[in-house]
Amino acid sequence: MTYNKKEQKVAPHAKEICWGYEAKNGPDVWAQLNPEYRLCCVGIHQSPIDIVDPAPTKLSPITFNYQPTSLNIHNTGNTIQVDYHKGSWIEVEGTKYHLLQFHFHAPSEHQVAGNLSDMEMHLVHKSEDSTLAVIGVFIKSGNINTAFNSFWQHLPSAQGESQQIKEVILNAFNLLPSTKYTYRYNGSLTTPPCSENVKWFVLTTPIEMSHSQIAAFKAIFSGNNRPVQPLNGRELLVDIIKDR
Repeated sequence: MTYNKKEQKVAPHAKEICWGYEAKNGPDVWAQLNPEYRLCCVGIHQSPIDIVDPAPTKLSPITFNYQPTSLNIHNTGNTIQVDYHKGSWIEVEGTKYHLLQFHFHAPSEHQVAGNLSDMEMHLVHKSEDSTLAVIGVFIKSGNINTAFNSFWQHLPSAQGESQQIKEVILNAFNLLPSTKYTYRYNGSLTTPPCSENVKWFVLTTPIEMSHSQIAAFKAIFSGNNRPVQPLNGRELLVDIIKDR
């Protein structure tokens, strides 16, 4: 998950190294690139994780209130990100989290019992008290996903490239699976500065995209996934399906 990439602070005359996913700037050295990224090394509630043996629990459902938005799409240098207009939110246990943007990783960042998916989509939200909440959606190769057609042809291939296309209207709710049971845990951003106290809601049901759709993204970004991090005793829950 990426949220708000900050400018690097470097000593005078030092060569700036932006974080990324190569050996020289990847997850193993993020904390060495900038003091603000120290949690990427010393944090104990980090994301992503390998989802193993979650505790079945009757969880409060997520209320979705996503509205249509025009297309505002960016190549950040590390992912493809779609910014969202104000007015869309989810509500969980009485707290509203407003949708800011969604973006993609290939392969997935979270694993389930050691297994990666072809891709993962992260929908990033923030509450009034600035708590972040992320909906994670696994993407596997299968049938063509027509919900993505309106904007997938506009994926910007160059770093820093942005496109604002008002005539392309999309609703992020249409990108989600029809079944919305979740794995839940408290974690972090999966990119620098790896800030913690992020609420994760990873949907148990994946969506499908065609091989060509997945290949279109991987032609721009492949390997932009952080390795899984230790759970360190955190509570990991999953919806009890039969009681809902």
